[in-house]
Amino acid sequence: MTSQELSAHIGRRLNELRLAKGLSLAQVAARCGVSLQQIHRYETGDNTISAPMLWSLSRCLDVEIGYFFEGISEGAAFA
Repeated sequence: MTSQELSAHIGRRLNELRLAKGLSLAQVAARCGVSLQQIHRYETGDNTISAPMLWSLSRCLDVEIGYFFEGISEGAAFA
């Protein structure tokens, strides 16, 4: 798995979580203190989410940080 693939996976998980909670991009942005455009870039995998931002997103969306990594196989290696 490349770092770009990992960013895309985390972005998809963020998008799934946002939709499951019935939140708009603007609502997530307001809750988490970032711009709507930045949340969109995270969801599309265009921007990599830093570790501190991932922690912040997990707190403001009330999930364990591990949520974003679910679905990645245990044996996945980074290229």
